[in-house]
Parts: sequence; structure tokens; C-alpha cells
Amino acid sequence: MHPLEAGEPTAVGPYRLLGRLGSGGMGRVYLGRSAGGRTVAVKIVHPHFALDEEFRARFRREVEAARRVGGAWTAPVLDADPEAPVPWVATAYVAGPSLTAAVGETGPLPPHSVRVLGAGLAEALEAVHELGLVHRDVKPSNVLLTVDGPLLIDFGIARATDGTASLTSTGVSIGSPGYMAPEQILGKGVTGAADVFSLGAVLVHAATGAPPFPGDSSAALLYKVVHEEPELDGLEGDLRELAAACLAKDPAARPAPGDVARRLAPEGASRLVAAGWLPSRLVEQVGRSAVRLLNLEAADTGPEAPGPVSGPPGFSRASAEGPATTANPAPAGRFGPPPPMPPADPPPSLPEPGDTPPQETAAPSSRPGRFPGAAAAGGEGRGRRPSRGVVLAVAGALAVVTAGSLLLLFPFRSGNDGTGGGTPGGDHSPTPVATTSSSPSSPSSPVPVPVRYLGTWEGQGAALGGALPMGTFRVTVRQAAVGEKAGTVRHTDQIGGVCDDVLTLRQVTETELVMSSEGAGANRPNCVQTEHTVRLSPVGDDLVYKSESSGSGYPEARLSKAE
Repeated sequence: MHPLEAGEPTAVGPYRLLGRLGSGGMGRVYLGRSAGGRTVAVKIVHPHFALDEEFRARFRREVEAARRVGGAWTAPVLDADPEAPVPWVATAYVAGPSLTAAVGETGPLPPHSVRVLGAGLAEALEAVHELGLVHRDVKPSNVLLTVDGPLLIDFGIARATDGTASLTSTGVSIGSPGYMAPEQILGKGVTGAADVFSLGAVLVHAATGAPPFPGDSSAALLYKVVHEEPELDGLEGDLRELAAACLAKDPAARPAPGDVARRLAPEGASRLVAAGWLPSRLVEQVGRSAVRLLNLEAADTGPEAPGPVSGPPGFSRASAEGPATTANPAPAGRFGPPPPMPPADPPPSLPEPGDTPPQETAAPSSRPGRFPGAAAAGGEGRGRRPSRGVVLAVAGALAVVTAGSLLLLFPFRSGNDGTGGGTPGGDHSPTPVATTSSSPSSPSSPVPVPVRYLGTWEGQGAALGGALPMGTFRVTVRQAAVGEKAGTVRHTDQIGGVCDDVLTLRQVTETELVMSSEGAGANRPNCVQTEHTVRLSPVGDDLVYKSESSGSGYPEARLSKAE
């Protein structure tokens, strides 16, 4: 487990997060704890999935189905919120290594342990298939080893992403190369037999320390699964025969999960587990994991630890009760920026002019932020949904979008000069502005920036007309003449990604500052570097930030004075 970094959430829904367990193509997994002290694993899907209505519908359906899975060898789904701005699901946490970690650190399992492992997983799959479900992503990292037996985890998300993105989409994996069944790779329909194929591959990995289809690239692995026979060196006797049967190319030729379980453990996996099934080196490792977890919790609940999250529960309640109002404030959970950016209040929805201005933000802090509540997007409980056309435009622009600052959400159309920006379907060069002072070459009569705008301002933003929470915007404005550098914009997205823009003053009017904004050279690849127009206008004691970046979905934010 990794400690939380600045910008990562400290709370999701009713769960307080203690550390990051890992990440993958579909999301990040955190160790969390409920108010009652139960330890959970919380998976937060990547924000770009939130834009896809079909994904949300599938995710909702699969989470409900996964709640029904209650076999002895599965980690149950305890809670979820498919309606949150960024959907999440919580499952029971087990203090034991994954099969991937165990084999990597201590080597292949002995034959007896492999038998118990296979029997337990087969019984778990039998229970899953009886409910009409297919796991679709059985692999070593989704198998946990405990003193009480193996556990199969990660129901509900892999299937929900099916149809959301193709196998070639960057950062997306519907199944895992080398452990996927041939029919799954070829898109010929997936049944429970695909899980049996994956189970056979897991058994080979556990017994030999290597997958049955080795390769140094996803393309090579997928080709071998479809066209070549598995490598079973190191397996002997009935274990080799059973693994070969599970790895048959023809789904109809594979044994059923119940048959696998009976061949490995005729009297049931529980009897073998009770007699002891893990080698001593792994028993010690499981014990150390449990001790570390207890120590972590003890440190987290000590007298110097921060108190529990205040305010109403996170996503679920906000999603059910609708938009934030004075009587129904936004949930306490929200993402915060990395240092030196302070935690952002008020909620990220943009108040109308005339509303009571939010209080000034707190002093800068390096403390990680909190996950945003459903009111972050404004409108309905989790924000107004973009139309199917907008979703398709997003999907066409990028196969995968991580919610980076000024995210690349829409394809740029280049004009004759090769620049981007502007409005969809029109001229994509930055919006021209007329200055009210002399040109940059005539600095003798500059128009200064009014004192009203100077300083550092911060607030939460949203794009796509409020439908997509964008995280924190921190804008610094300095004194400058037209044509000179006038400040910076730092945008911290909801998973901690940071991008910086440089502002150049273009126009000063009685009602707004107009500046051009361009990405800084050190930005990460997800940041939009194309020059675009930014407008700042006063509203009460605040400033309203409006960006004309089409690639970012035209983000807006209401900013309060921070410094």
C-alpha cells in the first residue's frame, strides 16, 4: 500500500481513506474505513467513464448483480454509488497478498496450495455463474491469498466497461491479455466458459510462476492466446491435464467450474483450507500484513489524528437528495489540490450573481483533499448529463481521458495557421480582442490592471455547462500592461493531476479582464497547450473565471480571494 499523496482523496462517500492500494486502466483502489471501523477496498473509476451514460447504466446494473454474490471464496460488495460525479464501489478488504505479489516475492506455490487455490476459485465461479453472471477478469492480481482460503475480487466494473471502449483504447483493459479467453479477445460473446479459461491460466501462473502464454507485448499475448498452445512446463500429472482442459480453445471443450472443483478437492475446498493450505512463508506474510493494517488504523485514530469527516455522508445521500442548496449543502467530501493550494470551499457548483459570496479559503496546506460530492456538477444530484452527441464527441477525441487540467475533451480543428481553440465548428483560432491601450510596442501609455483583480484567487470549476466537475482552479493576477505576462492559472483535477497556464493581458474593460492563456512548457501530455482566451469578471467579492478552450469543454469557476 502507498500513502496518500497531496491531491488524492481522503474520503469517498462514508469511507475515510487510509492509503492507495493500486491503480489500473479502469480506476484507482484505496484502503478505506467506515465510521463503524470496517476496513474496505474502495475502487474509484477513472473520471472519463462518468461522461458515458451507457457506462453508468451498466455499472449500476453490474454493481447490483455483484451485491448478490456471496460465496465463501469472494469478497462481497458492500457499497457503491453509480450516480456520483465519479462512480465508485466498496468491497470487503482482506489483509493478504495477491497471487501476483505472492508468486513474485516467494516463488510458485507448492502443488497442494495450487489444488486448494483452484478448488476455491472454481467454487466461487460456480456460485457466480449460477446467478447468471460472468466475472470476465479472473487473473492473479484479482486473487487474494488469506489463511482462510483464496478470495476472488473485482466484480462489477470489468463488465460495465464492456462496450464503453475498445480493447485498443489507451489505458483501458476489458480483461487482461494472457488471461483472456480466445472468444473474449475475438468479441464472439462471453459465457462462463471464459472464466474457466482464465482460471486455467491462473493455475499455471500459481504453479510455475509464469503465465501459460508469455510475451513482451499485449499484441503478442493476444495472438498467442488465440492461435498457439499454452506452455505448461513445470506442471505434472492431473494438474497439468486439468490446466490443459481449462485452456482449450473451444469453450464447449472446457470443464464446468463445479467439475474443476471436484477434481481438485472431492470433499470441498473448505476441508483442505482447515488443514492448512499456505506454505509457512506466506502465512508469515499474511500475518505481517494484518499487523501493518492494525498499526495503520491505530496511528490514524490516535489523539493527534484528524477527526472524522464532518457534514452529511458523501455521494449516496447527495445523489439521492438532488442539488446543493442552503438547506441541503454539498457533501463534505471533495478533492483538494496539492501544496501550496489550500482546500477549496464552497462547493464546486457556480453560484449565481447576487449569492452570498463564499468565505475566503484557508491557509495553504499540503494535506490531501477530499473526493467531490454529487453537488459538484450543479443541476441534478450528480450534475446535468451531457447529451449522447457530446459523449460521442468526447469518446472520439480521446480513447481514454484522465481528468487533467484543461483536459483534452474535444478534437481540435486546425485553421490555416495550424492553431486550435475557439468554438466547435467555427474558427478555432483564439478569440481576437481589441485593446483599450497602446500596443505592446508602446509601453509609454499602459492601461494598468485594476487593483480589484490583483492577487491569488481560487475555486472549484466545471465544464460542459456544469456537467463535468473539473477540480480546483487557482488564478494569480499581477500588474501588467497589455501584451505583457499578467499571471498564471494552475488547474488541479479530481485525481491530483496538475497543469499550469501562463496568462498574457489582451484587454482591460470596465467589466472584465481579457487574457490569452497558453500551457506552460513543463506540463504533462494530458494538458491542453493550445492558446485560448480567458475572461475574468467581478461578481460581488469574487471573480468568475471563464475559459474559451473548446478542448477543455469551456470550463468556468467562481473564485474567492486566497492571497
